[in-house]
Amino acid sequence: MVRPVLSAFAVLVALAAPGHAAPLSARIANESVATLCAEEDNVDLRLSAPNVRRFRIEANHPAVIGTIVQDTTAPDFTDCTITDKADFRFTPRNVVMHEDERLKVVGITFDKFWRPEQVPVTVGNRTESGFHLFQLFVKDGTAAPYEFLVMYPVDGYWRIKPRPPAHLPDIVYGTSALIGPIEVMQRPVVNLSAIRFDPATMTFTLTFRAGGSATVKVAEIDRTRVALDVTMDRPVANGPFAGLRSMYVTETNADGARVEWRAAGANRWQEAPVMDFRGGEGIEMKLTRAVPSRHNTSSPDYRFIGFAD
Repeated sequence: MVRPVLSAFAVLVALAAPGHAAPLSARIANESVATLCAEEDNVDLRLSAPNVRRFRIEANHPAVIGTIVQDTTAPDFTDCTITDKADFRFTPRNVVMHEDERLKVVGITFDKFWRPEQVPVTVGNRTESGFHLFQLFVKDGTAAPYEFLVMYPVDGYWRIKPRPPAHLPDIVYGTSALIGPIEVMQRPVVNLSAIRFDPATMTFTLTFRAGGSATVKVAEIDRTRVALDVTMDRPVANGPFAGLRSMYVTETNADGARVEWRAAGANRWQEAPVMDFRGGEGIEMKLTRAVPSRHNTSSPDYRFIGFAD
């Protein structure tokens, strides 16, 4: 198990303690659009703040995880007319970039992808270019390596998931996170010019094509959550610094169905169905589900916390 350097609770205590600044707020904009297709990322939440340099992203099990007997993970192309899938062709590859007793790192090139760009990825002293998918597997010596994180170097999408609860053999990805300055190129993306991963510290260093850089550290991975601690070298002054992409058709056919947020100084959470959410501002934000979905039933909720300068 990877032990956190600082737990989420400790982060909040440290930020609230005397001598420490109070947590900052981020503006949450909702750019989501309606869809009938369960394979389309129509949920689009973007976070902006002129002074935020640090924050945490968590993936937590949904509230219904204990009730799942049969997970539903198959694609559902009912009512789908997806037209933005470009067919740039590549030579498929599957490359083990690093492996030791606790971690396995794999880079994958698909036979086709929607963007032609290539981003150099360095792991240790080895650099490769052309990966469409970058995978992290954690080992504990008792079972097969468990994939808990994937990121897409060409468009800057991240997916994370905690270890499954004891009654399930695995869980599935659903919602994706964006980390860094978001630009819209057919869809929201984060353009990267280089990625470096240090297996010893489980830390990514990202170089953004728009300027600036960030580190993304895997701080926690267990049967409750995966946590990523993000530190940017400078705030993103003129646009979103992070976001979430997800899918919503109905409340029972969604990877993310409800937005929850907590304003600075408030003594209550606010919440809204994701398609009715008109935006807000908070020191914390979640994308959750309150009822089981017939699509990606086990996929995790996401949480942003610990905004700081």
